[in-house]
Amino acid sequence: MQHAKYVIGLEFGTARARALLVRVNDGKQVATAVREYASGAITEKLPADAGGAKLPAEFALQDPKDYLDVLKTAVPTVMREANILPESVIGIGSATTASTMLPVESDGTPLCFMPKWRSNPHAWAKLWKHRAQAQGERINEVARKRGEEFLKRCGGKYSGRWFFAKLLETVEKAPEVYEAADEFIEASDWIVWQLVGRSRRNNSAAGYKAMWLKDKGGYPHYDFFKALHPKLERVLDEKLGGLEIYEIGASAGGLSRKAAALTGLKEGTPVAVGIVDAHAAPPACGVAEPGRLCVITGGRICHLLLARERRDIEGVGGVVEDGVIPGLWAYEAGQSGGGDLLAWFLQNGASCDVDLDADKRGLTVVQALEERAASLRPGQSGLLALDWWNGAQCVLMDPELGGVLLGATTQTRPHEIYRALVEAMAFSARKIVDTFTKAGVAVDELVACGPLAQDSSLLMQLLSDATGRTVKVAESPHTVALGAAIHAAVAAGKVAGGYHSLPEAARHMARVRPEHHRPHKAAQEVYGQLYAEYERLHDYFGRGANPVLKRLRRLKAGAPSAGLT
Repeated sequence: MQHAKYVIGLEFGTARARALLVRVNDGKQVATAVREYASGAITEKLPADAGGAKLPAEFALQDPKDYLDVLKTAVPTVMREANILPESVIGIGSATTASTMLPVESDGTPLCFMPKWRSNPHAWAKLWKHRAQAQGERINEVARKRGEEFLKRCGGKYSGRWFFAKLLETVEKAPEVYEAADEFIEASDWIVWQLVGRSRRNNSAAGYKAMWLKDKGGYPHYDFFKALHPKLERVLDEKLGGLEIYEIGASAGGLSRKAAALTGLKEGTPVAVGIVDAHAAPPACGVAEPGRLCVITGGRICHLLLARERRDIEGVGGVVEDGVIPGLWAYEAGQSGGGDLLAWFLQNGASCDVDLDADKRGLTVVQALEERAASLRPGQSGLLALDWWNGAQCVLMDPELGGVLLGATTQTRPHEIYRALVEAMAFSARKIVDTFTKAGVAVDELVACGPLAQDSSLLMQLLSDATGRTVKVAESPHTVALGAAIHAAVAAGKVAGGYHSLPEAARHMARVRPEHHRPHKAAQEVYGQLYAEYERLHDYFGRGANPVLKRLRRLKAGAPSAGLT
């Protein structure tokens, strides 16, 4: 009798991590364990044992010790709950937020573990939401003057949240930390390092966050980095641990003896090369071929689209060869308004009436608002919004913009505002779809995953009505962790009981819900009119005709707004 084979997928998020045990032959999710980070996302001040100093604005850090605690506790938990032997696990994979960068010594020890550096915030892991805005602008300025190819691949703007902006910030603000570090590494690669005992940098993070272009020979030339800062001239050789990049889906090596003791798994178990968290989701949604847009919902929303060709497209956050599925180009776009936007409204805009109604009927406030909002016909609220509460991402790539709500009266009710915000999210998604199709990259259907996809049938239907496409929803509520597990099954290989490729693994291990959302003709007609107004507002406030949103931001910060364009 042949015994079942299993893989483990690890998802390292902003405040917590998940371990998911998955059966290889059919993708059944057997056990899951969630571990909250002891330090969470560090945004206000360093922990007490690091001196407790207040952090500057835009700082967001993590303690790598929290990642190790996940390996030590969450992995043994799923093994214990499923009551399976370590020999039954044929692979382990991990997906992690990006760009989350940390400085380490040559053996992988993070500088923030050392008493000498623990009180220096630049010695910690700079979380994906940490923003080095001034350094990002400096990179864009130098790259534009030099005509650097990587700038075209990220929609014309390199983000202050990405790898080299954070690295440049360290050079400028904490040169002593830069000198002390032997390497600067993505958290996704550091976790794999802890599992296999050696550094293995993945093409997902390198391509989307660190200027690496496979078809152009790798990173930009030394002269570019020297133009950013003299100390960075040899950064590729001196601080990146060599220039070798490993393809996602491949094996990074076998589980080391130390990691086997930490996790309770068998030494030598294949470990998949790391990957950016959202980029693990498409295979877990069954998206492994061109034409299907994977919509990963969370606090923000990430869009990933596969294609056989590369085009330079405005505002697309990245296009990387083999970045999600080997053999295909993967485009990444995004919306800054997502779960964070709706959570803001629930906390600040829902009325006592909604609370009482929800409590009386045994519903959550979200369920009550969704129900009321869904009862409205398109256009009935009389409202129109721009979902820029977190700044505008695709296609404007401008973090300094703010949200807009038009048409409110003294008769406007909370569920009408809620619907307007959800409609704005759907219109933003249509803007992304239209941008792709106008550039000649097909979008045939949408497949959504994540919390909003699971919980908001209203958003899924409005996505379908606004874009005119069928919207499918992934069956698994843990698609990032499942995607990491799928990578583990491919890293293990066919001989060990896994799969030859990510598309093959996805066919066996991923599923979507049987019910699909299809566009309603009557709603499409109304939303066509509303979307035309949305586009006018989008360009008026977002493309410089009226920079009032930036003026307001500057006035809020106490700075003069005169002359702002």
